[in-house]
Amino acid sequence: MSSILDSRTDIAKLDTQNMLGSIESLGKQVAHAWSDVQKVTYIPTNEIQNIVVAGMGGSALGADVIKHLFKEVLAVPFDFVNSYTLPEYVNEHSLVILSSYSGTTEEVLSCAAQAQEKNAQIMIIAAAGDLETLAKQHTYPFYKVIPTHNPSNQPRMAIGYAVFGLIGLLSAAGMLVLSKEDIDGVVATIDQVVSENTVEVPQESAPAKALAFSMIDRNPMLVSADFLAGALHVASNQHNENAKALVDYKLVPEINHHLMEGLRFPKSNTSSHFFVFVNSRLFAPKLQARMAITQKIVASQDIEAMELTLQAPTKLQQVFELITLFAFSSFYLSMLEGIDPSPIPYVDQFKEELQKYPV
Repeated sequence: MSSILDSRTDIAKLDTQNMLGSIESLGKQVAHAWSDVQKVTYIPTNEIQNIVVAGMGGSALGADVIKHLFKEVLAVPFDFVNSYTLPEYVNEHSLVILSSYSGTTEEVLSCAAQAQEKNAQIMIIAAAGDLETLAKQHTYPFYKVIPTHNPSNQPRMAIGYAVFGLIGLLSAAGMLVLSKEDIDGVVATIDQVVSENTVEVPQESAPAKALAFSMIDRNPMLVSADFLAGALHVASNQHNENAKALVDYKLVPEINHHLMEGLRFPKSNTSSHFFVFVNSRLFAPKLQARMAITQKIVASQDIEAMELTLQAPTKLQQVFELITLFAFSSFYLSMLEGIDPSPIPYVDQFKEELQKYPV
């Protein structure tokens, strides 16, 4: 079972849609998205007083990353909606960004209609579908995802397009500023993590392979804080869908106020759970202390844990260091389970049955 992680030939037998290619091309996604989105221009029709992103699943992950990563930079409230209804406060001073890889997500289309009714300022991210049609009909600023570097064609694996497409739209609206050096740094960080964790790296030397082995037949709990919160959400999402595994994430300091008391029961926690603490030297000293103390308390309950300390020099680069590392671990875990990571049969079944009900 263990040898499969070191063999592209064996991996290819399971990985029928080339998800590995999507992971290894993440740096190219970032560069491609940033290049394409520079063509989008926008002049606000009113002062932008708040930003709301409407998206579901993989198409919403970019918003969560940006909300936490740039919370000290964004000058107006930033929120995202994972449902059918926009907040009541949305009006002509709101920038609503509609995000759907397929362009047909029913929750996002519902929000699109409401954004128009509320006379909100609208921007769109999609690869095709109804949202692309809407953008063209109304000449909304539109970033069309051309997923050249996402061979699996899974929205959750287009995270480079999602994050930097959204950053690019916010930049066009005057809400964020990034330099070419920022983009080059992210690409270099991704490429470094890829080189350290790709198939040809022996399993005893690749951190993502070690993570995957530690997660087998357990309920992993990913723990981090602050600007890494959205990236941790990405990691959890990809493990859920790729490895079909019950992986969750929690954030310090919030869990210090309740979760630690829930470690004692059931007694099976000691064998069924596994914590992964993702630390950063860029956290404030008090957060670093909280991470260390939380890990100590988990260990006191005889629950196994692993600590990872990110090494990239900037917050933006550490976000993609984390995303790339855990993309690999989610993929390798699926290989150890003997499953193709791309198909999501229960999600597809759910969507099919949902079509029986009106929006």
